[in-house]
Amino acid sequence: MARMKLAESSGGSSLIPMAISSDNVNGLVLALSSSLFIGASFIIKKKGLKRAGASGVRAGVGGYSYLYEPLWWAGMITMIVGEVANFAAYAFAPAILVTPLGALSIIVSAVLAHIILREKLHIFGILGCVLCVVGSTTIVLHAPQERDIESVKEVWNLATEPAFVFYASLVIAVALVLIFHFVPLYGHTHVLVYIGICSLMGSLSVMSVKALGIALKLTFSGMNQLIYPQTWFFAMVVSTCIITQMNYLNKALDTFNTAVVSPIYYVMFTSLTILASIIMFKDWDRQNPSQIVTEMCGFVTILSGTFLLHKTKDLSDNLSSGIGLQALSSRKRPGDDDCEDIPLRRQDSFRAT
Repeated sequence: MARMKLAESSGGSSLIPMAISSDNVNGLVLALSSSLFIGASFIIKKKGLKRAGASGVRAGVGGYSYLYEPLWWAGMITMIVGEVANFAAYAFAPAILVTPLGALSIIVSAVLAHIILREKLHIFGILGCVLCVVGSTTIVLHAPQERDIESVKEVWNLATEPAFVFYASLVIAVALVLIFHFVPLYGHTHVLVYIGICSLMGSLSVMSVKALGIALKLTFSGMNQLIYPQTWFFAMVVSTCIITQMNYLNKALDTFNTAVVSPIYYVMFTSLTILASIIMFKDWDRQNPSQIVTEMCGFVTILSGTFLLHKTKDLSDNLSSGIGLQALSSRKRPGDDDCEDIPLRRQDSFRAT
C-alpha cells in the first residue's frame, strides 16, 4: 500500500508524506481513547475513595470500604476499558506512535481534577499540558507507517533476529542483576533500581503485547493465528513481564514519592520501548533523517511537559500542606469544611481515624 509520494524536483527527489495510513489512524484513535478513559478513571476512583472514606475506613490506612462503593468500581471499569484500548492500539500502529501518547492521560487527569475535584492547576501545569499536546501532535504527524504483517510467524522472525535477541538477552541479564544484587542493597534508597526493572521488562512486554495484538487482529479477520505456538509464547511473555513489572512498580510507589516515580518511569519506559521497537520492527528504516529528528524533538517536548506537570503538582502539594493549612487555620470561614483545595492525602492525614 503506497503511503508516500515521490516528488521530483530539478535537484533530485524527496519523499513527502501524503497522509496518515488507515492503520495509524485506527491506532491513534485507540491510543487517544485509552488516554481519555485512563485519565478519567483516576478522577472517578478518587471520588469513589473519598465517598467510601467518609463512611468507612480509608484505603490509605488499610481499609477496603471502597470495594462496596459503586463509583470506585465505575472508575475501575473505566480504567480496564482504557487498557484494552491501549492493547488494541499496538495491533494497528507502531510503538513509537502509541507509547508516547500515554502522557495525554496525565493531561486528562489534571484537567478533570481541576474541574471536578477543584484541585488548582498552576500556570506551569497548563504550560506542561500544552507541551504534551504539541509533542504528541509532532509525533503523530511524523510517525512511521505500520509494517504490513500477514502472520504471527513474521513477527517471530523479527523477534529472533540477532539484533533483538541480543537486546532481549541484555535486558533480561540487567534485570536479573538488579533484582538479585541491587534490590537487597539499594532498593529502598535508590529509585532507579525499581524503576529500572519495571522499564526494562516493560519494553519486552510492549513488544510481546504488539505481537499478540497482531495475532488476534489477524485471527478476527479470518486468518487463525491461535494454531501457532509462537502466539502462545508471546502470551506467556506478556504475562511474565507484566507481573514482574507491576510487582516492582508497586514497590517503587510504596517506597518513593509518586511525583518522583511517575516522570522517571515514563521517561525510562517510553525510551526503552521506542528503542526495542526500532530494533525489532525497524521503524526508522522506513523514514528519512528529518522525520526521525522531528519525532525525537516531539518526544523531548512530551518529556518536558510531563516533568513540568509533575513538578507543578508537587509544588502545589507543598504549598497546600504548608501555607494552605496555616491560612486555613488562621481565618476559617463558614463553608470551608467542604473546600477541596488541599489534596486528599494531606487532608485525610489530619482526620482522626
